[in-house]
Amino acid sequence: MQAIFMVGEQRSGSNLLRLILDQSSAIAAPHPPHILQRMMPLLPVYGDLKKDRAFNKLVDDVCTLVELNPVPWDKVKLDRKDIASRCRERSLVAVFGAVMDAYAEAHDATGWMCKSMQNIHWAREINAYFDQPKYIYLYRDPRDVALSFSKAVIGEKHPYFIAKQWNELQNLCLAQLDENKDSMFAISYENLLKNPEQMVKDLCTFLDIEFSIKMLDFHRSREAERSAKSSSLWENLSKPINTSNSRKFLTELSTEEIRIIESVCGDVMDRLGYERTVVEKGNETHYTATDIEQFSLQNEALKAEKSKQVDPEDKKRRKIQLGFLNQIGQV
Repeated sequence: MQAIFMVGEQRSGSNLLRLILDQSSAIAAPHPPHILQRMMPLLPVYGDLKKDRAFNKLVDDVCTLVELNPVPWDKVKLDRKDIASRCRERSLVAVFGAVMDAYAEAHDATGWMCKSMQNIHWAREINAYFDQPKYIYLYRDPRDVALSFSKAVIGEKHPYFIAKQWNELQNLCLAQLDENKDSMFAISYENLLKNPEQMVKDLCTFLDIEFSIKMLDFHRSREAERSAKSSSLWENLSKPINTSNSRKFLTELSTEEIRIIESVCGDVMDRLGYERTVVEKGNETHYTATDIEQFSLQNEALKAEKSKQVDPEDKKRRKIQLGFLNQIGQV
């Protein structure tokens, strides 16, 4: 079973690309429950996974996390004994792989893709467990990423913290790219919008799967409809690609917001080919602890205000899953 990982940062077109690839009969790409991101910090709760009770509890909790996903997985029923038997070792990465394999098999696919962008944090564990895993590194101009996060009901809201996370994730992805270029396909969101057919064809070649023009009709799929209805975060997934959805930061971010982002991300922006508009190289602003403390206060206030705009049903679904994770952490 081919294991594929999309990495980078959220608000970069990752769900768009997930749905495009999900139209291939060779790849199953479910909406991610972020298994590694959410469960890795909780591993100490389980103790020694060599013990049956501990490992079986981990398997059960991972399956429950998936079953509580805001966008439900279809066609697959997660049998705990089956999932455990698929694991080649007793680890969270193994359980994660077993769950993804079961989903792919239920969809008659020969491979799967996980769109949990922060999986790059566990590239070492992923590379050690999976047989020749492949990575899709999707990146987007951090100024447009910041603008998108500022409007979204999730994530950081102040440009400093958005830029800081973007920078960290890009550096991890670029390190993986430098280490093994053959395992990673790098694609910018802007190029995907500009020439979607060619970009998807190139990606299919990398993944060794057949390209189909129907992949670009992703917005007509049942998965796109289900995702779009589940949250305002993904409402555009039921529409065709918006080819003009870039460089909006030029008119919607302030000069100071752009200055912050370019000061934090300038070096990586240079490597990825994003032209600076405010901060020349060598003239970046270096923010003090006092500056960052003030940014943090603003960030928390903005997040609190944005949380009031979450759709009640979407909030209810997320609360159930979060409540389950909190229960694990309190054991």
